[in-house]
Amino acid sequence: MPPHGAPVEELLIARFRGHARRLTWSALLLIAVSGATGYLLGNLPAPFEDWMLLTAAGALVLFGVVLPFLIWLSRTYTVTTRRVIVRDGLGSRRRRELSHTRGYAIAVRRGPLQRMWGAGTITLSNGVDTPLRLADVPSVSLVHEVLADQVEVNQILAHRDAQSTSLGR
Repeated sequence: MPPHGAPVEELLIARFRGHARRLTWSALLLIAVSGATGYLLGNLPAPFEDWMLLTAAGALVLFGVVLPFLIWLSRTYTVTTRRVIVRDGLGSRRRRELSHTRGYAIAVRRGPLQRMWGAGTITLSNGVDTPLRLADVPSVSLVHEVLADQVEVNQILAHRDAQSTSLGR
């Protein structure tokens, strides 16, 4: 622990994204579209042309594979020694933060598939702001422990610093 009144440096504890299993359907769609396009290219019935097939395949890949991947890639969760930060958004970035010092309740919800993969959804609520939701967190038990420890350490430091400033007056 740092000495009384000394500034505490903010350190990065973890930076992660939601579990990649969310991209399973996109991967399966990419395989199916590739196989169907390869099979049908040059073998289409009379009123259809190859450019129609390629356009439909491109649209399916764009909206069913590339867009979900970019959405998954754009959402990051960061845990530091002072706060939790959630960044998301493709066109415009949105950033939400929650300080460990203020304290918050940690709720973990795990569905059957999430339990199978060791993932879960963590909701952080301090009772004042809207709850901060960390969706589909991998290794959810470990992240839960780290968040609980950080809240405890930060509240101890804040209480200690508040006592030292009130005694110093």
